Amino acid sequence: MTESLTAEVLRNALVVAAEEASIVVVRSAYSTFIVEGSDASAAILDARGRLVAQSMATTLMNSMALKVALPELLKEIPAETMRPGEVFALNDAYRGGVHTNDLLVYRPVFTGGRPAYFTATMIHVSDLGGLSAGGMAPLATDIFLEGLQLPPVRLATEAGIEPAIEAILRANSRTPDKVMGDVRALVAGTAVAAARLSALLAEHGPDGLASAVDAYLDHTETRTRAALAELPPGRYAASYAIDDDGIDLTRSHTVRVTVTVRDEEASAPRIVLDFDGTDPQVPAAINSSSSQSLAAAVFAVRCFLDPAIPMNDGCLRAIDVRLPPGSLLNAQSPYPCGGRFVPIYAAMEAIFQALSDAMPGRAIAASGILQPFSIAACSAPYWIHLSYDFGGVGARAGKDGPDATGVHFGIGRNSVPQAEPVETRCPMIVESVETIPDSGGPGRWRGGLGSRTVFRFLADAHVTTRGDRLRNAPPGRDGGLPGRLGGFYRRRADGTLERLASKVNNARFAAGEALVVETTGGGGIGSPGERPAEEILLDLRTGRITPDGARTDYGLDPAGT
Repeated sequence: MTESLTAEVLRNALVVAAEEASIVVVRSAYSTFIVEGSDASAAILDARGRLVAQSMATTLMNSMALKVALPELLKEIPAETMRPGEVFALNDAYRGGVHTNDLLVYRPVFTGGRPAYFTATMIHVSDLGGLSAGGMAPLATDIFLEGLQLPPVRLATEAGIEPAIEAILRANSRTPDKVMGDVRALVAGTAVAAARLSALLAEHGPDGLASAVDAYLDHTETRTRAALAELPPGRYAASYAIDDDGIDLTRSHTVRVTVTVRDEEASAPRIVLDFDGTDPQVPAAINSSSSQSLAAAVFAVRCFLDPAIPMNDGCLRAIDVRLPPGSLLNAQSPYPCGGRFVPIYAAMEAIFQALSDAMPGRAIAASGILQPFSIAACSAPYWIHLSYDFGGVGARAGKDGPDATGVHFGIGRNSVPQAEPVETRCPMIVESVETIPDSGGPGRWRGGLGSRTVFRFLADAHVTTRGDRLRNAPPGRDGGLPGRLGGFYRRRADGTLERLASKVNNARFAAGEALVVETTGGGGIGSPGERPAEEILLDLRTGRITPDGARTDYGLDPAGT
């Protein structure tokens, strides 16, 4: 009993150390998106490259990047050359990174004179160049248009940030002071986690902590395999299409997956996700690095497992993800990776549909996804607002889909910054934020609603968008109907609306004009004719559907009730 209690205390101490680091980053950062959106991640890894713990708010996109990139860092800068107080960084998408604006920062923690663990932090920093401010480059045709690429480098020593690296970062940013504030926040986060880890080493000793880490990962693996053993065995194939690549609007692209549950080759329960057949990479910003595709696959599987299973390397041992090099999900240089949300959400959706076929009682219809956009000054002095709005979640078997939350695994605690701080930091007014009636796909179980947000500009601004599922609606299942399409719009001073393409770069808006962001609703499950009248009337009373929607989508005339 005492041993199991000690093990549980240690496990939680490791998670808390990572969580505290992420909080320090949020409170220390300069970028509006980080400070108000709380979008920061932290993790603890060992020198073998194993993910030991991640902060509670850490997204799988970020923790997978931190895991995949650490071995690449150690190839370039061997552990035996590292010294106490040093901190290292990279953002190379082809070495485990995400895209150019996401900086990965590592601090070694020493035992016996050499690194035994690494504390790591990661955020989307204010700006590192590229086609548009804030790291959005939806029309990039190669990686060089997305901003500064940083190979593994020593970022700091005990004396502080390396002057040469700071000079490079400043020279490549529209907002150099904010970027360096963000970088120092990242470094501070690793220091806090390292201090907590050093305290655990002092209390339990290097061998004691190492043994506890091994036991923690083994415990997670056992629980993961036990959960996988409950899934129905078999092979399930599915695919999901991407609207377009932003360059050729007539051509869609498809992600394909075959999911094998408890394959015969394995000696213990496991799941294989093979993306063979996925369309090849393209010279457009709809490719993903391997770490992000790995995150999508792991997230999608975990949605069908016990949510209490910890997220660490033990979980990954039971999930075999195969990403063909040179495909949309494993881009090679110089293909751009900034639009990684587009293909990895297609990958996630394909897995959802494959596992929904395997388990109809736990099925989920397709969802509207997050719609990223940035708003920035047209000239110096630069200000930047980077944000997302979320689509409706697809209906689940037995439940309506949640409204305007998206099925997402790539954003921080708050996701969408509050209106007041945005208005304080940027010359704009958030005029309204609301859900859109009738946008959820009709069905026995209705899809979640999309949202509408209106930003009115008090100064000229550049708007950049990167959306998908804005031309092809998320389909329903088993007779359920698709969700309503969203879009990006310019509202002119006279009130007229102009629909923008889903992927536009630096569209100039004049002061007084407004950006309207509408997100796509989720698909429904089951025939709309099977939805009980009392649920339709409740939707009417709560504003989720309109009287016209009740008549058109469900065949119920409110006037006749």
